[in-house]
Amino acid sequence: MILAPSSPRCPPRAGRVKCLIVDDVEENLIALEALLRRDDVEILRAASGPEALELLLQHTDVALALLDVQMPEMNGFELAELIRGSERTRHVPLIFMTAGSRDQNWQFKGYESGAVDFLYKPIDPHMLVNKAGVFFELQHQKQALAFELQERTEALRINDMFMAVLSHDLRGPLSAILASAVVLQRPIDADKVPLLGSKIQASGRRMGRMIEDLLDVTRARQAGGLVMQTGTQVDLGAAAQRTVQELRDAHPARAIELSQQGDLQGWWDIDRLCQVLGNLLGNAIHHGTPDQPVQLYLDGTAPCEVVFSTSNGGTIPAALLPHLFDPFRGSTQAAPGQHKGLGLGLYIVQQIVHGHGGQIEAASTAGRTVFQVRLPRGASPAGR
Repeated sequence: MILAPSSPRCPPRAGRVKCLIVDDVEENLIALEALLRRDDVEILRAASGPEALELLLQHTDVALALLDVQMPEMNGFELAELIRGSERTRHVPLIFMTAGSRDQNWQFKGYESGAVDFLYKPIDPHMLVNKAGVFFELQHQKQALAFELQERTEALRINDMFMAVLSHDLRGPLSAILASAVVLQRPIDADKVPLLGSKIQASGRRMGRMIEDLLDVTRARQAGGLVMQTGTQVDLGAAAQRTVQELRDAHPARAIELSQQGDLQGWWDIDRLCQVLGNLLGNAIHHGTPDQPVQLYLDGTAPCEVVFSTSNGGTIPAALLPHLFDPFRGSTQAAPGQHKGLGLGLYIVQQIVHGHGGQIEAASTAGRTVFQVRLPRGASPAGR
């Protein structure tokens, strides 16, 4: 079974920008590449116009193209016209390089073809590097703005979902509490009072879980992740036994199997890890095949980490796997008659695991769904 790692959202590192250089003379390509070589720049080399067009079809995010004018088969002007004529490549800045004369008509033809500048051979290295650097920096800024726009769009979506939760999802348990309170105000049989009390308590707990999940999402997004209290050495095995027993009591009809081996001690926030175990097992119970057992396996045989996994019957659609850890995913994708939550459980699980420096992965093949967590053991405060 191949596990598909989740993709935590975090600001990207300064990405590499791409620069296309086109010249039919190999020595010129070598010299240009040497001048423009930077850690944040990927050089694309083409020895002809057709080869350059092929590269532009493969790479749609080219920051700058340097075109030699005097090339056989297809000269720089003809290549520029083809680049400008395509919707995919018309935005690419073009700089012509030529050993020809400085005739103004020649320059006008270049600018009409879409050039932003002309460089005459022999090319001044400092001028080339400085001009190219401007376009590289503009591309970096474009990437940063695109990421910021994506983040702002996601923030607006999350805010909309918050409002949807407050106006709709919390209304269900609140209505149950109010209805039970109305019944209690009327004369009723004494044996019905405990039933109504338990209904009110269950609805209140459900509301409490929803509110706590919303607060966790807010903490994670505002602070860049959840803060873990890892100052005490704890036993994950004992915590798992308690969590499994609570779920067995709450779901007596479901088989929940627990197996463990090795040393399960580590410096973790045990309350948060119980939340991870509860969410993963609860997800398996509610969405897994009812006639197949839910399994929890803890492996503490490795010296530096503990690995645990949950497994249940049923398969998650392949299209949904990349989005399992997106917040509010589940609130709109539950099937009729299926358990419906806010879609925050797996997102919070991911945040807690990342807060411990760990990794979570998901796989769903051959009729089984597996979530696997790799958790570093951490270190005592004295050893940090």
